Amino acid sequence: MRDGTPLTGDFGQRLRHLRTRAGLSQEALSHAAGVSVRALADMERGRTRGPQRRTVQVLAEALDLDDAEAADLEKSAAVGRPRPRTATGPAATGTLALPRDINDFTARGPALAGLLELARDTGPDRPGVSVVAGQPGLGKTAFAVHAAHRLAPHFPDGQFALDLHGMDPEPTKPRDALARLLGALGIADAAIPAGTDDRAGLWRSLTGDRRMLLLLDNAVDESQVGPLLPGAGPALTIVTSRHSLAGLESVHRTDLALLRREEAVELLTRIIGPERVRAEAQAARDLADLCGQLPLAVRIAGQRLLSRPHERLSKLVARLAAEGRRLDGLQAGSLRVRAAFALSYRQLSTDARTFLRRAALAAGADFSPETGALLAGLSYDNAVACAEELTDAGLLQSDAAAERYRFHDLLRLYAAEQVAIEDGPEIRDAALDRTTRWMLRRATAAALHFDVEHEGSPPGGAHDGDPDLHGAPDPHGDPDPDGAPAGREEARAWLEAERAQWLAALRRAHETGRHQQVLDTAQAMHWFSDINQHWEQWVEVFQRSADSARLLGSRRDEAIHLNYLAWSYNMCVHDPHNALTSADAALAAARDCGDGLQEGWALGYGAGALHRQGLVPEAQARLRAGADCLASQKSAQARLAELTILNSLGTLLRQAGQPVEALETHRRSERICRSGIPGRTDELIALYHAVARQQIGNDLAALERWPEAEPPLRQALAAFETAQMPAWAGPARLDLGHVLSALGHPDARATLLAARDDLTGLRSPRQAEAAAALEALSALSASSTSSASSASSASEETTAAR
Repeated sequence: MRDGTPLTGDFGQRLRHLRTRAGLSQEALSHAAGVSVRALADMERGRTRGPQRRTVQVLAEALDLDDAEAADLEKSAAVGRPRPRTATGPAATGTLALPRDINDFTARGPALAGLLELARDTGPDRPGVSVVAGQPGLGKTAFAVHAAHRLAPHFPDGQFALDLHGMDPEPTKPRDALARLLGALGIADAAIPAGTDDRAGLWRSLTGDRRMLLLLDNAVDESQVGPLLPGAGPALTIVTSRHSLAGLESVHRTDLALLRREEAVELLTRIIGPERVRAEAQAARDLADLCGQLPLAVRIAGQRLLSRPHERLSKLVARLAAEGRRLDGLQAGSLRVRAAFALSYRQLSTDARTFLRRAALAAGADFSPETGALLAGLSYDNAVACAEELTDAGLLQSDAAAERYRFHDLLRLYAAEQVAIEDGPEIRDAALDRTTRWMLRRATAAALHFDVEHEGSPPGGAHDGDPDLHGAPDPHGDPDPDGAPAGREEARAWLEAERAQWLAALRRAHETGRHQQVLDTAQAMHWFSDINQHWEQWVEVFQRSADSARLLGSRRDEAIHLNYLAWSYNMCVHDPHNALTSADAALAAARDCGDGLQEGWALGYGAGALHRQGLVPEAQARLRAGADCLASQKSAQARLAELTILNSLGTLLRQAGQPVEALETHRRSERICRSGIPGRTDELIALYHAVARQQIGNDLAALERWPEAEPPLRQALAAFETAQMPAWAGPARLDLGHVLSALGHPDARATLLAARDDLTGLRSPRQAEAAAALEALSALSASSTSSASSASSASEETTAAR
């Protein structure tokens, strides 16, 4: 030997000698070999006499030993390893070795780093336990096995893996699991105690001083896992389960998320090879999306393609694009996404299974327990309990802030299949109809908080009076008064959160002939829609209500809802052609039934559409006709409509280069507001007054009376912000920004920046105007700076000449 070190001897002494010879501290050797300092110390002190072969190999490499020295070190380690025993019966289970690792394991870097940190932190009084839980298909077992192989050098006293069969009809009992673990440690069958508690005690005593790694895969619950955990010592236990095992105390939790799209494509690449992925890069990305970035689904798709080397990725993409065939396409041999979901589904209680499959009928990306209760026919409390059970089982994901839940896309498809299999069309339709009735009544009641005609009173209108889920029918109010939104803020929050759900309910009501309920809901939404003009779905809402009015044979209702539709085309999707078509249809219906109010509105909406098409004279003519029509009417509604028409007419006059006449028109509108309108609240009149003030400010700006223009614009903006009307506040802020720029005001840039952000969020066509105003202001500022610099230079030159 190169230093005369004896060939035999205690492993710990030999390791210490070799480390000292190499001039390495324990910390330096730990870093070089990837073995923890604590493990090295245990070896050198003789607490660990026979580390595993892999650990010895990494130590020999870090110490730069030649082949003979490495072999001698392995021999000394082998002396300290336990000898195999001969046994018969159930306990003769072998070593419970780790399953083989997979070569194409992808991603999970942060999760692996967290386990490595936990492994380094284990000690005599700090055994580590990590729970890897989550939905089916996340790759929990693959991750745990890969992590165990990576961590093996840190645990020289052995690595053991045991499948607890948590998804089987009869999971492994703790008593039987302990027998296998004790057998793996060399305990003869006859020496294994009979009772579970005694076996657990013996297991804890034998593992108390061992740096060992234990993988408990596929656990069913805490009672199965608890007896198997080492009680003390430097061991690390990794537990995988589809359940959260929230009752396990003092454990580290490893949360596995879905893969990112690029990670899913990387996994696919490792399975089928980079050439095929490069040849169809977009198809690979589409395939990852269709698999929902679920590792199991991506692996199945990859294995399927690997077995068909000549099949194009785009062919599989086309097959999976059809939702009805997607789960059929995600199977390769014994690997099946549907089977993975079925294992968890069969474990659920009856109510939870019903809740899960019926929740797949909910509209939108997520749903509330309230919606789940309606669809499943359960009480609210039972629905919440089911949602929690499903979350713990990894079958639903809960929202971080709100009490809402969502499916993985593939699991939603599976749940929908179970509706067809277990419920059938009659039960499915009954669940949807029950939910539709309830949702529309709640949406109507919530929207009427914003309706000036009701002023917060309970909603009226014709309802069907069908019993709701929570009690006796109440055709004149919310279906659940105790749980109803109280006030505008709660109503707004509910309408926004359940937007997809009540819109789907409106759609179903229309399709199933419940036309009066469609009209009631859309009518209630009128004022609420005005403060949410950026919602594109108002076109669908009012198209359906106009169709329902026509099918009910009411020309007056048809005129009303065609006017709403014209408004939505004008203001929400900026489509003046369809807006004009709808306004003309509303005008015809209004004249047929002799409704002067709706005639005035139709003329106004038509004028707006004509203006957007560049037909200014025609637009002005309609606005004047509309104002004349409404001026002859005596109702409060007509006064509000007249205010709107006058404000629009004044705006058009200003844009046509007639700012003086525009100012006179808007002053007329302001006088009506100041006179008040009987039967209408001060709050409502203040909003109309704010609109008039905004336009007066713009008129004054057009006349270049900049100092006079600033106050009314500030007043208008403040009113819109107080009323929480972003669709109105954004344009008002832009108008103010223009005036401040002209005044050279220091707040001009900040105001324009805020306006641009607001209008971009609203998808307003005026966002380009805001961007242009900012560019112009920047150019002006640069020019001013340049001029000031030139003037300063000239002054300096003059001074020097003197």
